[in-house]
Amino acid sequence: MPPVPTPLLEQVRFLLCDADGNLFPSEEPAFDASVEVTNAFLASIGSDRRFTAPELRLAATGLNFRSTAQRLAAEAGVPDVDVEPWVQEEKRAVTEHLGRTLRPHAATSAALETMAAHLELAAVSSSALARLAACFTATDLDELIPPARRFSAEDSLPTPTSKPDPAVYLHACEQLGIRPEEGLAVEDSLPGAQSAVAAGCPTIGNLLFVAPEERADRAAALEAAGVLAVVSSWQEIADLLLARRDDDVLATGAAR
Repeated sequence: MPPVPTPLLEQVRFLLCDADGNLFPSEEPAFDASVEVTNAFLASIGSDRRFTAPELRLAATGLNFRSTAQRLAAEAGVPDVDVEPWVQEEKRAVTEHLGRTLRPHAATSAALETMAAHLELAAVSSSALARLAACFTATDLDELIPPARRFSAEDSLPTPTSKPDPAVYLHACEQLGIRPEEGLAVEDSLPGAQSAVAAGCPTIGNLLFVAPEERADRAAALEAAGVLAVVSSWQEIADLLLARRDDDVLATGAAR
């Protein structure tokens, strides 16, 4: 992992964590549920196009269902179709499925707990708050990142949007009372990294839950988007941040 510039680490006050595919391995099970709704939506607008769950994941990772449905409708020649009933159905199906299937990830929880002793943690996601609630409860992360520190591009903004729009990161920073450069974003997807970087947040790419065969391409895409470093675990992030703080403590002690 290349070194991250020291001045950036010194000013970080919050760790801004993308959720799906980053805090927990929710991408694959989410698309298992989402693909059924997506294909039903496509049938309803007269499109012959159909997806498998892996195909949909590759096409839509980092985007919310509204953005995906609107794009698919435009590609099918019906850009004015009302996608809202399908957005609600997809939200219901995916939230229910994730609540049943996700489990805690011990190594991630341990690293987050270590960092939470030194930094505030928040979640910044394209997903709906109801979906996030189900995921955080299923993975035992409710206490580390409570509802008041979860921000959704779907539900927290006056007008719903999706990454790579930087609006959700800018909103999160405003609500948390920090400048974007004081929030270190951690993202696994290209749209997520583009969102954080455009907002002015220093960003780290995390490949922990990315499929092994996709990691090289994903790392290259994240680096091209402007992330400071690409890691393979939350522990690497903890080591990076806490090493910086340990150095600061030693320097302060030596100066006394």
